Amino acid sequence: MYWQDTGFLISKNRYNENSIIAEFFTKDHGKISGIIFGATSKKIKNYLQIGNKLHINYSSKNNLKIGYLKIEIIEAYTPQYFDHKQKLFCITSAMFLIKILTAEFQKNYSIYELLENLFLLLEINNWLKKYIYWELELFKALGYDLKLDNFVQKSIVQNETQYFSSTSNGKKNIPKFLIEKNIQVDDLKILVDGLKLVSDFLDKTILMPNNLNYPVSRLLFINSLK
Repeated sequence: MYWQDTGFLISKNRYNENSIIAEFFTKDHGKISGIIFGATSKKIKNYLQIGNKLHINYSSKNNLKIGYLKIEIIEAYTPQYFDHKQKLFCITSAMFLIKILTAEFQKNYSIYELLENLFLLLEINNWLKKYIYWELELFKALGYDLKLDNFVQKSIVQNETQYFSSTSNGKKNIPKFLIEKNIQVDDLKILVDGLKLVSDFLDKTILMPNNLNYPVSRLLFINSLK
C-alpha cells in the first residue's frame, strides 16, 4: 500500500538509535503512524517538531504492519513559538488531544481544518479566547458538543448580565464570553476560568468515560497562563 498526503505531526517516540515512530493527523487518511528512518539526522530532526505540517509518503506491505514514512517539510509552525512558552504549551496540548481522541485511519476533514486554523488564531491578539472556542469546535467535531446555551441560566446583578448553572453544590458561574462570543475579554483570569470549565467538560464527558487520563500537557498549558 502506498499513498501521499499532508499532515500535522502530533507525536513522536524513539524507535531505535536512528529512527522514530511518528504520528500525524492527515488530510485524507486521518490519524496515521509510521517509522521514519534517519529521523535523528540534522536534516530531518529539525523538521520533526510537534505541530509542524509535512508532506508524507506512506508505504506498507499490508494493513497489519506498521508503515514507513518519508517526509518533507511544508510549514515549520512550531519553531516560531519557541520564545513564547504559553503558545508552545498550547500547541503541545492541542496536538495531544488530537492524539488521544482520534482513531487511526478515520478521515475527518473538520479536524484537519481546525489544525490549520490553530496556527492562524495564534497570531491574533485575543488568541487565548479564540483557542477556547477552537477546543469547543474540536469536541463538537468528535461528537461531544458542550451546548452551554441549553443549561445555563442568567440573572441581572447591578445591571450586569451573569450566567450560571445549577449543580448539587449550588450555583456555578459561567464566564460570560462563553455565551456572548462577541464581547472583549481583557482579564486573563476570566479566560483561564473559561478554559478550566472546558477542561472540566473534557474530563467528565470525554476522558473519564473512555478511561483516559487527564493530559499532563494540558496542566502545563493551564499553569503557564497563571
